[in-house]
Amino acid sequence: MSAAADARDARIRLACCLGMLAVGVNGTAIMAALPTMRADLALGPEEVTWAVNSYLLMSAACIILGGKASDWIGAQRVALVGLLLFGVASAAIAAATGPGLLLAGRAVQGLGAALAVPATLSCIGQAADLSRRATALSAWAGTLMLGFSLGPLVGGALTHAIGWRSVFGCTAVALIAAAILLLTARTGEETPASRRPSQIDAGGFLLLAVLMVSVILTLNGLPRVAQAPIHVALPFAAAAAASILFVRVERRSADPFVDLAQVRRSPLFLRAAAIGAVTMFCILSTLLYFNVDAQGTTGLQLSPIGAGLVLLPLSMGLFASSRLAPRVVRRLGPASALGSALIVVAVACAVIAAAAHHRSEGTLCAGLFLFGAGLAVPYATAPRLALSALPPEAAGQSSGLINACTFLGGSFGVTSGAILYPLAGFSGVMTLVAAAALIGATLARSLPRAGAR
Repeated sequence: MSAAADARDARIRLACCLGMLAVGVNGTAIMAALPTMRADLALGPEEVTWAVNSYLLMSAACIILGGKASDWIGAQRVALVGLLLFGVASAAIAAATGPGLLLAGRAVQGLGAALAVPATLSCIGQAADLSRRATALSAWAGTLMLGFSLGPLVGGALTHAIGWRSVFGCTAVALIAAAILLLTARTGEETPASRRPSQIDAGGFLLLAVLMVSVILTLNGLPRVAQAPIHVALPFAAAAAASILFVRVERRSADPFVDLAQVRRSPLFLRAAAIGAVTMFCILSTLLYFNVDAQGTTGLQLSPIGAGLVLLPLSMGLFASSRLAPRVVRRLGPASALGSALIVVAVACAVIAAAAHHRSEGTLCAGLFLFGAGLAVPYATAPRLALSALPPEAAGQSSGLINACTFLGGSFGVTSGAILYPLAGFSGVMTLVAAAALIGATLARSLPRAGAR
């Protein structure tokens, strides 16, 4: 490889890792900023929920499309568009004066993430030569996990020191810088026409998006079902119709958006994807409602940076344990490793709830560390297990499906927490999270018991 090509590939790796670091930080930093944003932008409880859900749902609906688009038109082009969309949307949110621009910006951020995440992964793989590919892919995953882990502290510190708008302003600067760096390294590659489909399954894509949004709207309407049953009945009917039509359309399509027959033939893929969804359900609902409670007048009454510091043990446990997860899985096997880790999460939920109730910050930090360390094992392992369950030629679709399930699981967690928090407070949310973790542990029992390679 020439020095010029080596330098170009290094710029591609740097751009992709910088982009994923910013996306990871933004994904959890907003949890620390939301209580302050709620007051500044006069957000109602539903708007707080949708500030998270609009991002998650758009990402879940479009990430399969993002993976396929990387194959159709080139990973660098798609990554560039995704990074720019995310950066511009972040700048728009930083300038928001009401909920409208905030929610629209979060949806566009979700679209940007859906394009950037699979495309930057493909760029990293293509840029590195064979001997360094595994290291490059690990760096990509590590920076995304690092950003996700540091987000609560970064969000709390920026919100406390400068204001919540700086969280999104810094994200915009980092993403636009990554896009410029990637643009300077573009190779101008052309995707062979043979890799492009003769027709795009737009019907499958739209029906899947309608199904996801309708399910979340149904959950959102449950607290008011007695006063306004139509808020549940209409989206429930839309979800049922979309699911039936989606199955019919995908079965008849020559190039389906989701190959349902292939997925149905792999119980391991379904269980691993479900565990990935449970993991995101647990972490996002905990982060959001911990911050709402801890920064509220009836909770710990912490500042944004105080809440971020209390969450630091969770971040440390999540990041450190994710690095050790492959060794643990090889030693114990997927079933024992993931099942035990999710039981640890359930126990940690009880410790967190009791410590928050009694305002014991030392015990709370210990519980949060256990929570992060336990969740890191399924977070790092479930996607790899799911990918191994389907043939290599389906890797793009498989990766998109896994990420879609993960984002959708997070959306379910945020929405379910919104229903339970007004009724039972933070302790009720932690009870819900513990129940989800135990469901995940039950699913893990059917995973392979031999050590994973």
